[in-house]
Amino acid sequence: MKKLLLVSPLAPKSFLGGDFYFRLPNLGLLKVAALTPPDWQISIIDEKVETLDLQQDADLVGITAMTPAVKRGYEIADSFRARGIKVIMGGMHVSKLPDEALQHCDSIVVGEAEQLWDKVVDDFKRGELKSIYQHDNGYPSLVNYPAPNWGLYERKRYLPVHFIETTRGCPHNCEFCSVTDSFGGKFRNRPVDEVEREIQHLKPFESRFALKNVVFFVDDNIISNRKHAKELLERIIPYHLKWTGQASTQIAKNDEILALCKKSGCMGLLIGFETLSSNNLVKMGKTFNTPENYLDVIKKLHDYGIGVNGAFVLGFDHDDESVFDRTIEFVIKAKLDVCYFTILTPYPGTRLYSQLSREGRIIDHDWSNYNTNNVVFMPKLMKPEKLLDGFHRVLKESFSYSAIFKRLWGNGTYKNFFYPMNFGFRQTIKKTIKHKQEFSYGQGSRS
Repeated sequence: MKKLLLVSPLAPKSFLGGDFYFRLPNLGLLKVAALTPPDWQISIIDEKVETLDLQQDADLVGITAMTPAVKRGYEIADSFRARGIKVIMGGMHVSKLPDEALQHCDSIVVGEAEQLWDKVVDDFKRGELKSIYQHDNGYPSLVNYPAPNWGLYERKRYLPVHFIETTRGCPHNCEFCSVTDSFGGKFRNRPVDEVEREIQHLKPFESRFALKNVVFFVDDNIISNRKHAKELLERIIPYHLKWTGQASTQIAKNDEILALCKKSGCMGLLIGFETLSSNNLVKMGKTFNTPENYLDVIKKLHDYGIGVNGAFVLGFDHDDESVFDRTIEFVIKAKLDVCYFTILTPYPGTRLYSQLSREGRIIDHDWSNYNTNNVVFMPKLMKPEKLLDGFHRVLKESFSYSAIFKRLWGNGTYKNFFYPMNFGFRQTIKKTIKHKQEFSYGQGSRS
């Protein structure tokens, strides 16, 4: 029996790296494992939660890597290839920069693995591995999607959360986001019957946490297709799930969907507010967001007992140094259950990357710094160090004990979920900012 080793490298400088308080499972590798023929012995190593032995035995190694982890991914690939082991790489970064990736691996999978991976392993067995595998026309069907085997993650140090995908793609093509370019400009839906069967076979994690059967629907917008969303939510009600997901601000306009979210066990939704500036929203192409309505959107979800994880990006071209105080004031006033902040980052394949490259504004080409908590470009209305300092201040002040209690008090949402989440983020933020300061001081002392 051939041995397949699947690896998710650590993004060493990432806010969501090995020190992140909430270690979440890697769904992508479970998908690849599910697509692998049964005559393979599969093991998965996620460096976020375990150590990779570069000397371990394998016939074939598959590595997935997003941009901040790709440098480590290349190191792993080089090490296994030096031992004569074939290496295949995939993921968003590799798909956008195939020539770069092929300097470190034998073959790459461009785009989605469905309807490609079986060809890869078959060609490998016949000794005819190609350099590039990609779809000739469009995107693969999501019908007859094989269910992941969560048993491969037993006893790994993950939070007790199952990831489930019900849709792919997005028509909005925001300038900083790579989803549309990677997964297509329209929403593709999985059959609800197949999603329900996947839910039926989930087994609760053995965990010290009170919530042991949490599901995170990883779709970029769980309500992308209202008919599909309604059917899905109605079908999962009997399973008494506790679930979270992602949605657009448009969900606040649909009371029927909100009621179904609540009835089916929705604890909270991540919503990409992105910015408080209408000018920024116009430039990025997200004009269905209207900042003057954000407070109403949040209150509407709270009225249904649904928490809101508000996501914001700092450093857009219309952001000056006043953006930090305005953002801190807003998240507390809005009583956001959780707030998630990132620094604008130009990932390969996005319109933002193309624009900043043309303008000569990219100042850092080390992929490990493309992790949304470093400044890798020249902002328009402030210096890079001001953006970084302001980002740190927003994090610290939004997750102070005082701010956490002000945000959560009286929301009527799931406190057993959101209080631990906030305190976990607070712990990670303290470590991240302390590391950054120590690094900066260390650099200064050597200059």
